Amino acid sequence: MLRERFQLSRDRIEEVRTEERIQEPYRDYFQKSAEFLKMAAEQLEIKTQEHSLEEWKKINGRLYEELFPEHYGQSYANPAFAVEKLGTYGQVLSSVYAELRGAIVYAYEEKIWDLTVCQELFLEIYTAFCDTELPKPEAVRQIWYWYVSDYCQEFLEERILENVDPSRDFAVRVIMDSDLEDLRYLYRYGEYITENELGVARFLNTFSQEEIDKMARTYTEGYRMAFVNTGKDLSVKKTVNIRYPLGFERMVRSAVQQFQEMGLKPTVYRYATHLIQLTAHRNGFSGGNANPQFEYDHREDAALFLDHDFVQRKLRAMQNIYENHRELAAGHAGPAVIEVFGEMPFSPKNSEGACCLSEEQRKLKVSMDNESAQITNRYIKGEERSFTIIAYPVPQIGEQFQEIFKETVKINNLDSKQYSCIQQTIIDTLDSCEWVEVKGKGENETDLLIHLHTLQEPERQTNFENCVADCNIPVGEVFTSPVLAGTGGVLHVSQVYLNGLLFKDLKLVFDCGQVIDYDCKNFESEEENRRYIEDNILHHHRKIPMGEFAIGTNTTAYAVAKKYGIHDKLPILIAEKMGPHFAVGDTCYTWAEDIPVYNPDGKEIIARDNEISALRKEDLSMAYYNCHTDITIPYEELQSIRVIDEDGEMVSIIEDGRFVLPGTQELNRPLEDIR
Repeated sequence: MLRERFQLSRDRIEEVRTEERIQEPYRDYFQKSAEFLKMAAEQLEIKTQEHSLEEWKKINGRLYEELFPEHYGQSYANPAFAVEKLGTYGQVLSSVYAELRGAIVYAYEEKIWDLTVCQELFLEIYTAFCDTELPKPEAVRQIWYWYVSDYCQEFLEERILENVDPSRDFAVRVIMDSDLEDLRYLYRYGEYITENELGVARFLNTFSQEEIDKMARTYTEGYRMAFVNTGKDLSVKKTVNIRYPLGFERMVRSAVQQFQEMGLKPTVYRYATHLIQLTAHRNGFSGGNANPQFEYDHREDAALFLDHDFVQRKLRAMQNIYENHRELAAGHAGPAVIEVFGEMPFSPKNSEGACCLSEEQRKLKVSMDNESAQITNRYIKGEERSFTIIAYPVPQIGEQFQEIFKETVKINNLDSKQYSCIQQTIIDTLDSCEWVEVKGKGENETDLLIHLHTLQEPERQTNFENCVADCNIPVGEVFTSPVLAGTGGVLHVSQVYLNGLLFKDLKLVFDCGQVIDYDCKNFESEEENRRYIEDNILHHHRKIPMGEFAIGTNTTAYAVAKKYGIHDKLPILIAEKMGPHFAVGDTCYTWAEDIPVYNPDGKEIIARDNEISALRKEDLSMAYYNCHTDITIPYEELQSIRVIDEDGEMVSIIEDGRFVLPGTQELNRPLEDIR
């Protein structure tokens, strides 16, 4: 029956391509949409081995070319263009078109149901425009609303199962069954393939199997040690979610085998494509991004359907899905993530036609996200799961890509024991006081006072975690959750990339540990700059706390960044290790605050809570923000980090961007050649 529905809708779309029943300018929209859906469905019949690598590049380019920056200005995927051409219908029809774009990957995964409902959505809207009179814009929006609402359960169930059910093995089959020396395998995913994906795969094919296994071992062993170091039992878990950028299949294949030795089967899903599944940034396997502006323009399309009824429907669906698959969820151990860096920096532009959540919808979204996180945590318990993250460069980083890649491998394999000893020296000094002062240098206006928890039994308690290479690779930081009361001042960085977005001259003002004012210089107007921060750092919260204060110690990574001029291209995963950083949002121990955590010296880390996360004991909805954004001050913009005792006396850990605390000077060695 599903195949029949699919074929019927496909045949009808073939007719729409040439019909002239609808007046212009709307006819152009529907004919181009029908042409795209036809092209997407044709991918069902295409097999990778039928074409050469060059032919695949052309096929792949045709699928994504309308999103390229040089074509995006004339695409209905662009809400500004859609509104200009289609008037009051433009916004919702652009959102629908963005949903239809997912048809490409549904064809490659042979997800006939997803293809069918996309085609039927298109035909339902097309039929509405075939009447004698044009439909009311609200009627079109209602069609869109009921599509999302009616299929809410199915969309969510597929997404949840892709995370916990290893039988959803599309990507695993590509990884394990392909000839990875034949780069045509990359086109089996249906993702946009650039020279980044091809270049990484080609370069990894020059590595010996021993080298590949060692890279994978750093990644998988970090995952295992994250369980060991937090006292969690990995042996009771059955699945691990692997997230990776295309091109890393040789490493991922080895990692799959190593995880299997631990008793874990892989789950591997694509980043979200249905609108209802979208997250703030790509989670899952992905290829190149044909145009980040496209995703930025559609980030708030939920404004077209987000209301109280939809929120309740989604939450009920999530609860039912997890309850029906509770055993799969309980066996899930958490994500193991490979990130990349070096892509062309992206600084978004605001589109006048893009959807925008109302103030009421923002509140609804915050509430929905909070409830969603609580439901997930009931079935994939925070106190029983963990994660790991590792990062590597891509060819777009520059001509020295191969050298930078090899340097990154070294950084990811730095001696944890050496760092652990040095970092313990820093922690011992930090634990001697309850206040830390952080000041910027030169034009950097940072001036922060951090309040630390009181150690009732300092001989067996500590505030700071001694972070080595387990869940958070590479080594190189000590971190804590500050006391919010008394924590305040200004955090300022000249430039930083957060979740792929550039922030210029970012400034956050804290009082009682919470952000009370903020500004940046990305846009001309203060209103646009504040909205940019509200959307992408505050995540629609009225206020947001400082969830983490840390001191990065990985001067080796910093020296490599300076040597190759890639400071602005490093991911936060590495950048946070290259100076003090401050995370806004939840603490590092979110959903697991009550689990004792110990440093290598045996001391328990007591700073797992703050005044807000502690509210979980009274009202869970008040305790969590479901975000955690790290902002780093690089050493070159740092004047000092000093602890302050009860008498106001100071002990310096860093002065003028260099470590001065006795026992830590070894960290300055990589910096000696930097000018």
